[in-house]
Amino acid sequence: MNIFVIWLVMVVAWNFGYPQASPLEDVVVAILLSLFGTILKKYFKM
Repeated sequence: MNIFVIWLVMVVAWNFGYPQASPLEDVVVAILLSLFGTILKKYFKM
């Protein structure tokens, strides 16, 4: 659950930090952040 919260905070930060980003950029960043979350899960073995 903690990884989800980290991912959610990063997505919200992206959306508020770069409001001019296109929807495609939003999707790409969300996917990249999801992959980052997967790596964190493996690193912390959750």
